[in-house]
Amino acid sequence: MKLATLKDGSRDGQLVVVSRDLALAHHASGIASRLQQVLDDWNFLSPQLEDLYATLNSGKARHTFAFDPHQCMAPLPRAYQWADASGYLNHVALVRRARGAEMPEDARREPLLYQGGSDAMLGPTDDALFFDEDLGIDFEAELAVVTGDVPMAATPAQALDAVRLLLLVNDWTLRHRVPSEMAKGFGFVQSKPATAFGPVAVTPDELGDAWRGGRVHLPLQSNWNGRRVGLPDAGEGMDFPFGVIVAHLARTRTLRAGSIVGGGTVSNADPARGWSCIAEKRALEMIDGGAIQTEYMRFGDTIHIEMKGADGTSVFGAINQRVVGPLGHGRPAEVDAPVAATRDSTDAVD
Repeated sequence: MKLATLKDGSRDGQLVVVSRDLALAHHASGIASRLQQVLDDWNFLSPQLEDLYATLNSGKARHTFAFDPHQCMAPLPRAYQWADASGYLNHVALVRRARGAEMPEDARREPLLYQGGSDAMLGPTDDALFFDEDLGIDFEAELAVVTGDVPMAATPAQALDAVRLLLLVNDWTLRHRVPSEMAKGFGFVQSKPATAFGPVAVTPDELGDAWRGGRVHLPLQSNWNGRRVGLPDAGEGMDFPFGVIVAHLARTRTLRAGSIVGGGTVSNADPARGWSCIAEKRALEMIDGGAIQTEYMRFGDTIHIEMKGADGTSVFGAINQRVVGPLGHGRPAEVDAPVAATRDSTDAVD
């Protein structure tokens, strides 16, 4: 099943069911008006939405309309919780090695997690607004799950069973804000602005064999200013699957339905597959050549993030965003121009 939230002038939008090929949609208002309602009463409402989804895909649904991602908010425009992990140790190792830092002693025993802001999520085509283009603006291509209720001290198997939906994520980071915040020993706040999500939330069964072991075994593509920079496999190299990540988050507290939990920047050991954030590219440059060559994003830059299934169809739809400054200022991106190093190599975040 595929679900989306359309803009209707409210904070939480209007829930719609979207066809498998993302061509058509149907209002779900006869069943539920908001996605959080469905998550709160999943066992009762999701079968009704599944029936509507089957009717929509069979071509028998009445009152359908063309699905337009530009009309979408984030599937959950505001959520009870948004927490993100570093589930790919290759990414963690690279950015730490580039700044001469060792891996944490317990890095392979439990995932790193941070708590993000969840009161205002960005939609798939919303501009990414920043007040200063020298903040070290970086995208991070990721996947996330949306859970039902998860009891405190749940096992990884119990946590995985609580996964209701999967999401496509762009977890924006302001890299030059990171060092000063981390030096205070109290985590990320200003360095983690609003996160963006793909237009469609997807139930795990839609992924077929690609969803196994709590991982999504499909490539995740990132195009920066129209140029493909990354196509890593989201299943390969994910050291901590979603069941482990969610269980770790729930170790000392209960998670309520509608919690969004990210898997972290998708990263593979093979450099030929590219990268899912600029910090990783800069880390590779520092390790291989001793100097950074790639700038972070500037006003006017664009990022396209998308995952396609084995049949070539888009799974979640795409995130297409532009970086803009105050009053919407954004200069045209010069994709093919040489790029210069900026600041230092210590501004990466795990």
